[in-house]
Amino acid sequence: MAIATIAAVATKPSSIPLLSRKRPKCFLTPLAFCSSSSSASRRKLILYSKPGCCLCDGLKEKLQAAFLLSGPHSLHDVDLQVRDITSNPEWERAYQYEIPVLAKVLSDGTEETLPRISPRLGVELVHKKIAAALIQ
Repeated sequence: MAIATIAAVATKPSSIPLLSRKRPKCFLTPLAFCSSSSSASRRKLILYSKPGCCLCDGLKEKLQAAFLLSGPHSLHDVDLQVRDITSNPEWERAYQYEIPVLAKVLSDGTEETLPRISPRLGVELVHKKIAAALIQ
């Protein structure tokens, strides 16, 4: 199974599919999430990042690998959206000293910031922390 390349987000946030498996083509706008009935139960994460941030790049790589792991708490149904904080003054003010910041999107559309995940952690531990945070 090939892994899609994560490219730096230049000016707008984008949804990045982490796996090469086929997904519904329903990403109409950069901030849109799938709305089809088969993907209504998909969980959503947002990674606030910026180009040239080695911590952000490290966490993206760990997340990419964690999304490939199988098991009882698989993350295969999670959509990751990477947002470049330099493209939005509000995000930059909020996260300029905190990136990378990972947030989950709640059922009402609001975001809940997750506890900081170090890009130095092993893939299995990143997987475990993300899975636990999404269950809560």
